[in-house]
Amino acid sequence: MNEQSRAGGGKVRRNLGWLLCAIPMLIAMRCAADTEPMTMTVTASAYNSLASQTSGDPTLAAWGDELRPGMKVIAVSDDLVKEGLTYGTEVRIKGLKGRYTVIDKMHSRWERKIDIYMGEDVDAALEWGVRKVQISWVMAENDP
Repeated sequence: MNEQSRAGGGKVRRNLGWLLCAIPMLIAMRCAADTEPMTMTVTASAYNSLASQTSGDPTLAAWGDELRPGMKVIAVSDDLVKEGLTYGTEVRIKGLKGRYTVIDKMHSRWERKIDIYMGEDVDAALEWGVRKVQISWVMAENDP
């Protein structure tokens, strides 16, 4: 092998070395972009697990979960499911502490709406009423 070939090989190794160092940075940047929270303003109402508020079992959520007072969960309208608020998605609701988990769906007539579960506390649900809130969540890896 002559001197020029060896010099060229060194250049390739240096470039390849740079690329190998850059790949983890590029992956990290892609992952950071994927975890940017989605935000949206929605109408939020409240609901309880009482027979008077449903035509079925008041403790049974749409995906089969059992509702129990004290749970921080929400129901979402169908259009929000299509936006990435799928079963098990954790949501932050501006003005409320903690994270709420999507485990229930609302009737198809609703759009851009969430329903916050308030156990059996009808007074708390009535006090909440209906209002606009900002929600945020991170898209799951397998969502579009």
